[in-house]
Amino acid sequence: MDEKTICENIKKCRIRKQYTLEKLALLTGLTKGYLSKVERSDKAPPYSTLNKIAGALGMEVTGLLEKSKGPLNDMRIDFTRTKDAAVIRGKSKTEGYDYQILAGNKPGKNMEPFIIYAPDEIKKMYTHEGEEFLYVIEGRLEFIYGDQTYIMEPGDTVYFDSCVPHTGRSLGGGTTRLLVMIYFYKRNRL
Repeated sequence: MDEKTICENIKKCRIRKQYTLEKLALLTGLTKGYLSKVERSDKAPPYSTLNKIAGALGMEVTGLLEKSKGPLNDMRIDFTRTKDAAVIRGKSKTEGYDYQILAGNKPGKNMEPFIIYAPDEIKKMYTHEGEEFLYVIEGRLEFIYGDQTYIMEPGDTVYFDSCVPHTGRSLGGGTTRLLVMIYFYKRNRL
C-alpha cells in the first residue's frame, strides 16, 4: 500500500458520501485547503489526521486502505496473516513513521492497533483525542511526553492521554519496533 493510494481513497470516500471539501473541513476541524492538498498528494497525512478524516466520513481509518477481505465473513472477528498486513511507508520528511495496520478489516473498533517503526530523528510532536498505549517490541525508544523524556527498552510500556504533545525516536542506530493501541473515545461520526 503506498501513501498516494490512501490520499486517493480519501477523495473517493468523500465523493461517495457526497461531501464537499467544505463539509469535510467542518467535520474534521481541518481547513478546506489542507484537505484538498491531502487528496492531491502522494504522501498520506499522519495517522491522527487520517483518523479525524475517517471518523468524519463515518468509517475506520483502515477503510481508507484498499485491502481485500480475508476468508472470514464474520464481522465480529478479523484474522490477518502477517503476509497480508499493510505497511504504510512514512516517506514524508515531516512525518517519518512507517506503520503496519493490525485488525484492518474489523469494523466498529473501539481501538486502533498497529506496529510503528520509529525513525531515528524527531520529525514533529503529535496530539490527538483519546488514549494511547505503547509497548517496545525491539530496539530502544526516546519517548517525549509534554516536557518529560523517557528512555524505553524492550518490554517497557507507557499508557497516556494523547491530548498531550508526544513523540519518539529510535536510539542506538537500529530499528525500534512498537506495538501501539490508540483508543479514540470521541468519534466524529454522523
